[in-house]
Amino acid sequence: MPEPVEQPPSTQSNRESVVTVISSNIERDGGPDENDQPPPRWYAIHELLAEHQPDVLLRQETTHSLAKGQRRKHEAERLLDMRGFLGGQGCGNNPTGLFVRPCVFDVHQEFGPAPLWRTPPTHIVARLRDVPTVPIVMMSWHLAFNSPRGRERETDDILAAADKINQGMAFLGGGDANEYPHPAGESVAPIDWSSQAITDQLHRMHRTNPGPGGTRVSCTYADETLLKAGLHDPARYAAHTLGQADALRATAGQNTAHQGGERRIDRIYTDPWLINAVTEVSVIDTTGLSDHHAVKVVFSRTGMAEALRRNVARLDPYDLAP
Repeated sequence: MPEPVEQPPSTQSNRESVVTVISSNIERDGGPDENDQPPPRWYAIHELLAEHQPDVLLRQETTHSLAKGQRRKHEAERLLDMRGFLGGQGCGNNPTGLFVRPCVFDVHQEFGPAPLWRTPPTHIVARLRDVPTVPIVMMSWHLAFNSPRGRERETDDILAAADKINQGMAFLGGGDANEYPHPAGESVAPIDWSSQAITDQLHRMHRTNPGPGGTRVSCTYADETLLKAGLHDPARYAAHTLGQADALRATAGQNTAHQGGERRIDRIYTDPWLINAVTEVSVIDTTGLSDHHAVKVVFSRTGMAEALRRNVARLDPYDLAP
């Protein structure tokens, strides 16, 4: 099996200057074991992720990682030099996961599976070592693929966790929303569900709500609700405040014209203080390794510490007006 990816000599100084958060949905956890080991594709994508040196990794579709005494989780810990946690199985058979780098974050709490979720989130509370007095609620989620109502209920649970910011905590979470961003500020046009090119009728019902006159309208409840609650999307912030237009690239839906084409369904959210520390957002191309590209958010570590102490002004809610 491959050895852990050797980190460059500047790793420690990088740790001191930035905090990197990545969300990655690895399709079916890279596939089943081959010769009683994770398949080459699983190793390849973990090697790719390790090159980006995440300090927080939000994982979706850890399909095989609960098996065999969580062997894949522990192998990922070794390859990434991180500490891992897994959500419960759920009826979706694709658990979530969350990894943190122990030299950057201390973990203080881990919550059990959320019973109402199709795929329970991985939910912990950690603390940046620079600011050990401020808890950070961290969540990795994979919203229900098949149910607009299910995603609404799951989003409301995310809001319950995010409500801890009213008690002085911070919030950082994300994953595969299985629905679309609100069109405000987006670079990808909304799907025209009346198009004859969309032939997957099941997918149409999974991802839309009834509109006027028998039309179908894209589900955007999760994004709209989290933004209206005052959370922020680093990709929008990077695109519109930092001038990084590529932050809004699609993350999934390649080669799926029959379902509406490429979409930005993998997203990360922060509280209104942490968003000020974002310095860069990019999409990591995982073509050939997964059906979802990964989302990478880089924070100034000093800026994150100041945001946790709330020595910066909270950013006003994102304007969803047309």
